[in-house]
Amino acid sequence: MLSVRGVCVARGGVPVLEGVDLDLEAGQALVLRGPNGIGKTTLLRTLAGLQPPVEGRIEISPDLVAYTGHSDGVKATLTVVENLEFWARVFGQGDIAPALAAFDLEGLVERQAQNLSAGQRRRLGLARLMVTGRPIWMLDEPTVSLDAASVKMFAASVQAHCDAGGAAIMATHIDLGLDGQVLDLSPYRAIGRMAAGGFEEAFE
Repeated sequence: MLSVRGVCVARGGVPVLEGVDLDLEAGQALVLRGPNGIGKTTLLRTLAGLQPPVEGRIEISPDLVAYTGHSDGVKATLTVVENLEFWARVFGQGDIAPALAAFDLEGLVERQAQNLSAGQRRRLGLARLMVTGRPIWMLDEPTVSLDAASVKMFAASVQAHCDAGGAAIMATHIDLGLDGQVLDLSPYRAIGRMAAGGFEEAFE
């Protein structure tokens, strides 16, 4: 589903990771690990097609990817059900009931997103993934603001997604107990390199 060969990614014109090789197969969950600032977010954004790599090859169809970053991606003045119905329409999907159930949102369907707690908003943001119909989930620190019970809910939804033939790649420091693999990005840290034309950009 995803093949990455010799990829270098940059932040602010400065390469942060280089020579990255990885494969993501149907049914697989892959967790990216490494110290803060190493480039996990930059790599995920690059894999999702939100920014180009400096070099290397990424083989993936962007139509397969659903990405969620640090923002919850919800509309504050819409209710929980309206938010999910909006995203379902965007992706040409229909039934939102499984997403509501998976993230324990049934009791909140008429509440506006702006009136949710931080954890509830995060659950709503993650529930969006289920209404995209896309097989590859890319998630950057998905468990932020989630309590222990909600983390279990999230892990269960990812496992169910993979068991159904989907795949997930995520950056998280939490052990989710998934049947998957861990990729430590430390060996790929770029040292002493500058992207072409990126010197001034790096200091803007």
